[in-house]
Amino acid sequence: MNTYYLEQLIAPPYIVNDSVKATDLAPCVLTIGNFDGVHLGHQAMLAKVRALADEQNLSAAVMIFEPQPREFFAPQKAPARLTTLAEKQALLADFGVDTLIVAGFDSDFRALSATAFADLLAKRLNVQALVLGDDFRFGHDRTGDSQFLQNYGLQVIDLQTVTDEEQQDDRISSTRVRDLLLAGDIDAANRLLGRDYTIMGQVVGGDKIGRTMDFPTANIELSRIKPALHGIFAVDVVRLDKQGNIVADGLSALAEEGQMGVAGLQEHSLFGTASIGTRPSVTKEQEWRLEVHFPQFQGDLYGESLQVRFLHYLHGERNYEGLAALKQGIHQDVTDLLAWREQQLDQ
Repeated sequence: MNTYYLEQLIAPPYIVNDSVKATDLAPCVLTIGNFDGVHLGHQAMLAKVRALADEQNLSAAVMIFEPQPREFFAPQKAPARLTTLAEKQALLADFGVDTLIVAGFDSDFRALSATAFADLLAKRLNVQALVLGDDFRFGHDRTGDSQFLQNYGLQVIDLQTVTDEEQQDDRISSTRVRDLLLAGDIDAANRLLGRDYTIMGQVVGGDKIGRTMDFPTANIELSRIKPALHGIFAVDVVRLDKQGNIVADGLSALAEEGQMGVAGLQEHSLFGTASIGTRPSVTKEQEWRLEVHFPQFQGDLYGESLQVRFLHYLHGERNYEGLAALKQGIHQDVTDLLAWREQQLDQ
């Protein structure tokens, strides 16, 4: 999959006219949206894009926004991210997208008129057809819609979708997935995603408090304002290469002799106990952390890219009175989660 940033294709203020040289993008079928989580509803839309592209011998393309619009307008009040840009890239590639266009959502982009946006699609991005949700709006003050694009001359396929504002239990939406993850209902969230929920990130330096309590942790960069789930979890973790592919037995290769860790439930993984939250027992700052402890493992993970797969919710964050109580609480969590792992192996 090829990824382009919109500013690479056309410079602000996004003025398009017939004298502008066409881009090198292949003629494409395009869909547009946040695609946060790339859940089953998104996947249905991507399948339609792929099918229409194959039928018309076109490229399958997706346009997403960075930051997501609600993050632009009110960063601290925006919904928690299900997927970062890197995670979306990996998922979209898996679902057959040929071209990803990342549109920087800023004041200039927001000010585009509906006509200017349609010009951008047709004259600069080589869009031949669009697959859109029936709630799709665009242009300054959201004055454009599917009918506007059809009148402009573009082929538009409308699909019934669910917006993030609709929170009906029987409908698939990013909001519904967030609600389930926040409630600790991992299984239900995974059913809407069509896969296990994961977070990818690089291991960065931490404050090493866990090491002083004999529970060293890998501090994994979240790369989002706040995560979509909080609490204590059983996780499977794999090591990724620079292309985002799973490294066979990648974590075991970094282990010191005699400290190989506990095998995970998926191939090439190690089992871990994860804490994701603001660590109320340690700090009063609102700093979100994802920390993973690998039982019976010792090795240097700094700088490594890991994928954390969430398997089981144990409980929410707890505020312990002092480090001694925190250490006892962590010990109990690790014991309980290892027991849960054994139950899965016995099934």
